[in-house]
Amino acid sequence: MFKWGQKTAWTALLVIVMVGLTACGAKDSNPSEDITPTTENQQPNTTAPEDKVKESATRTVTDEFGEVTIPTHPKRVVGIYVEDYLKALGVTPVVQWYHPRWGKQEYLNLDVPKFDISGSIEALLEQNPDLIIGDGGTDAEKYEQYSKVAPTYRLKENILEDPKEMLKAISSVLGIPEKADSVLSEYDQKVAEGKAKLEQAVGKEKVAVIRLNVADKALALFGIKNRLTGVIYKEFGLEPVDMAANMTDFQAVISKELIPELDADHLIVFPDNGTWNDPENQEAYKALEGPLWKNIPAIKNGNIYKMERSHWQSGAIMANSMKLDDLLKFMVK
Repeated sequence: MFKWGQKTAWTALLVIVMVGLTACGAKDSNPSEDITPTTENQQPNTTAPEDKVKESATRTVTDEFGEVTIPTHPKRVVGIYVEDYLKALGVTPVVQWYHPRWGKQEYLNLDVPKFDISGSIEALLEQNPDLIIGDGGTDAEKYEQYSKVAPTYRLKENILEDPKEMLKAISSVLGIPEKADSVLSEYDQKVAEGKAKLEQAVGKEKVAVIRLNVADKALALFGIKNRLTGVIYKEFGLEPVDMAANMTDFQAVISKELIPELDADHLIVFPDNGTWNDPENQEAYKALEGPLWKNIPAIKNGNIYKMERSHWQSGAIMANSMKLDDLLKFMVK
């Protein structure tokens, strides 16, 4: 009996040891327990496979020059002359264009690097854009150059005089068409309310828009077809002076002989560059204080309005909204 009991005890001990080793082996081979330390340069991959597909997806669209393959969800966008629309849609461009002579669109208050559109296009490479959008200023030659930097979409020619259609087209290219609907709904409501106030305040009194071409020492009258300021007549309901209403060109330099015929009840004026604090602009403004202007109703009645030039020299959505703000401020008492 003793020998049988001793043998049984050893057998039981052996079974216990084997069970323990098996449990340890099972624990070591479980992937969920395999923890690898993560360093700053060794981050875990948390992007789901379907998200990677979305990030890398492209689609083919048709622009002014043909078909172009663009990112479905662009992240780093350049807007040549169309940054106003990007900002209205909640998109910050990676650069802001400027010209050494024209400056930039200060009213957008963009805190991004500048891109000299008169300089080397290679400067865009440093910003690593994944999409470039251009308007009519992007001709076939520029289009080819931009396309070497990133996929480039050139807005179609037949919408360039319609800011609303431009906004819709850009939002579609960016993959956020619903955002344009929201922006335009707010804009249209603002215009309807502003137009009613202007109509009540000034009625059919005639308005002229003049730009001081400081370098040329000339004055340019903007016509009703002007892409930059025509909105004040077409949408805001103001009445143009006859000279502007009959103008087929976007603008025309006013000769001294024609100044007495301007017959404007309200006169909007801005310089072609810089601000009203610049000495050269202050000097150019003195031309409107000369004897040829004294009998014009706007001058006699003090209805001359010095506007900030950058948004008055843009015909985009945000700029037009700011023009309406200016008109309500100066004309509605």
